[in-house]
Amino acid sequence: MLLGIDVSNWQGTVDWAGHADDGVAFAFAKATEGGDYTDKWFARNWNGMRESWLVCGAYHFARPKGDPIEQARHFLSTIGSAGGLRRGDLVALDLETNDGLRPEQVARYARRWCQHVARHAGVRPFIYTFHSFAHGGHCAGLADYPLWIASPESPRGRPPVPRPWSDWTIHQYANSPLDRNLFHGTRQDLTRLGFHPR
Repeated sequence: MLLGIDVSNWQGTVDWAGHADDGVAFAFAKATEGGDYTDKWFARNWNGMRESWLVCGAYHFARPKGDPIEQARHFLSTIGSAGGLRRGDLVALDLETNDGLRPEQVARYARRWCQHVARHAGVRPFIYTFHSFAHGGHCAGLADYPLWIASPESPRGRPPVPRPWSDWTIHQYANSPLDRNLFHGTRQDLTRLGFHPR
């Protein structure tokens, strides 16, 4: 089991070396939201993770009402500006709001975003979501992407798995005072799900 955390601008300055010393092996930092918002701490977090030898992850907060291709480009360009992807780096789509759209519209947005990122960055995104949101049909057609399930009320490493998935890959098992995650496997298993230069 590997321990991980995820952060955004809400955490401010993150002590990456301290987390690494405490046994944290991987992390995700918020990079972008929608088509034009960039997390002001992202570049610092991305480099801090890298310097502390964590498996680096970046996530995009989905705004399904917007253009998925524009949002995917914004996400990839933000990562590029912070130093780009290296072997084993992870990316994720944070899918937890419908912006007032129907479930099938949200799912279509997510599929198009993921396809663009997979095609242009050569890495399959994780899907971060929670049980009731997935259960409502917002994740239809995303079973081929690894599931990062938010389920802090479940026992650690035993979250319920919503359709369309048959298994979880990362479990966010706590969200206070920090979002804490678990990956069932080795560091090598995790980086295998990440970026590999063509």
